[in-house]
Amino acid sequence: MGTPDFAVGPLQALARAGYEVAAVVTQPDKPRNRGRLQPTPVKAAAEELGIPVLTPEKVNREVEAIAALKPDLLVVVAFGQFLSEKLLALPPLGAINIHGSLLPAYRGAAPIIAAVINGETESGVTIMYLDKGMDSGDMILQEKVAIGENMTAGQLYDELSRLGTELLLKALSLIEQGQAPRTPQDHDKATFAPMLKKEDEIIDWSQSAKKVHDRIRGMNPFPGAYTLREGKRLKLWASRLEPLPTAGAAPGSIVAAGKEGFWVACGDQALLLTEVQPEGKSRMDGAAYARGYQAKKGVILGR
Repeated sequence: MGTPDFAVGPLQALARAGYEVAAVVTQPDKPRNRGRLQPTPVKAAAEELGIPVLTPEKVNREVEAIAALKPDLLVVVAFGQFLSEKLLALPPLGAINIHGSLLPAYRGAAPIIAAVINGETESGVTIMYLDKGMDSGDMILQEKVAIGENMTAGQLYDELSRLGTELLLKALSLIEQGQAPRTPQDHDKATFAPMLKKEDEIIDWSQSAKKVHDRIRGMNPFPGAYTLREGKRLKLWASRLEPLPTAGAAPGSIVAAGKEGFWVACGDQALLLTEVQPEGKSRMDGAAYARGYQAKKGVILGR
């Protein structure tokens, strides 16, 4: 059971390892590209592998169809729907999940983006048993990865998908041998990463340069952080923490430009913007924007 790219690697690994994948359950096709229906990445991968696909609007209404497959185990990876207790009780070996955080931290829909936005220096993957709660089940395996100062959410996403695939195969081997641990989570330490809201994309220049930098890379590649310039959106795709005093400039003011991009005053110091995208235009490096769009000292962003 899975939907986005994050779940494709694990599905392909199951097939390569010789496991019998009785079916893939994914979200229904959605209209994109001028209204044309487009399958989820997992559905496309399943069809290439010749695996039957179910695309229920509400998976909990399809308990009988899934029961007819007589699954030994459910493997759930970024599926996007809650599973009922009745559905979770079907397979004799239970249901396991690949979650992109070091549980109990960052339960919920957007753990990877949240870890980057919040400036975490490490994240990881947890293989866990599903229960009726949100990412609250017992843990089987967990492994950490470092988050670099300039790592984007997209880069972390790819790394955790690869790691999650490796850990999934290890967990399955343990389950087959009857040796899979069940480590309860410390629920008192749980934190949450809910789905993003539109306002989360907007840069607040009164925050520290570090916080603005973390939000920019946390929103890359989707949905993209932005600020305003004369009422038009300016998307911000990349930045670097190369400290520059603001000399008392108001937050959002451009204070300098150079070969690498342009600096904008934040709450404590200026942040170097190295890749941006004006509304209706393609991405460009910060220096090219500074030259072509008169991004010079005194221009104020954010309004």
